[in-house]
Amino acid sequence: MRIADVVRAKGSAVATIAPDLPVSELLRTLADHNVGAIVVVGPSGVVGIVSERDVVRRLHEVGADLLSAPVSSIMTVDVYTCSPSDTVDGLTVVMTERRFRHVPVVSDGELVGIVSIGDVVKSRIGQLEQSQDQLQAYIAQG
Repeated sequence: MRIADVVRAKGSAVATIAPDLPVSELLRTLADHNVGAIVVVGPSGVVGIVSERDVVRRLHEVGADLLSAPVSSIMTVDVYTCSPSDTVDGLTVVMTERRFRHVPVVSDGELVGIVSIGDVVKSRIGQLEQSQDQLQAYIAQG
């Protein structure tokens, strides 16, 4: 199964934010979209990603002043992205090894979706259930 299949099933909507907006706006966007990570997009495309975990850790370090700081001050700038043609199995390995929970999907330099570890697990479970159904049908036919 390809990442394009996952994006097609879940939809291509991605919550994004500009790097110069304050962290308080980032929190509002996380809550409004009920998501765990926001892709940071500048004029050149994807420039970072910020998760709830990033916010919590920096809030612990800096305190309430963090809320007025720009998103760019807490975003991860070394963003791992995947393409729609990548396989779910391949991305699962990368997400597990590198401990990523969210990976933006980019095609021709354009953000076209985002895949979470939950999306990957759901896809894998679907594949396993389909294989199980096929095996049961094969066994039942004798």
